[in-house]
Amino acid sequence: MITPETMAAVLDSLKDPVMFVDMDHIIKYMNKAAVGHFDAGEALLGTSLLDCHNEQSNKVILEVAAAFETGEDERLISDTDKYRIYMRVVRSPDGKAIGYYERYAPPAKQGESE
Repeated sequence: MITPETMAAVLDSLKDPVMFVDMDHIIKYMNKAAVGHFDAGEALLGTSLLDCHNEQSNKVILEVAAAFETGEDERLISDTDKYRIYMRVVRSPDGKAIGYYERYAPPAKQGESE
């Protein structure tokens, strides 16, 4: 069994930000890349993700989170020249949505679709 410390070390080894948010939209975990990526850093822990975004972004977050509750696992939420961002659900062993995170991916190549 992996320890929480080892799991944190694995996530800290990633170069892309990882921020885990529960289904109440409370920020519960940030890897080192996420702490460095966001201006407020670790001060975001325990706060609402919805307080960090504008109304349009919050609408998307709430829509995707609702879709996670009904079985969707991942959705592309941003596709720029710099990167693609997906929201990805985290489920308990019994399949219940317990939270989500953003997954960063390289940008789409010309002519490539999701």
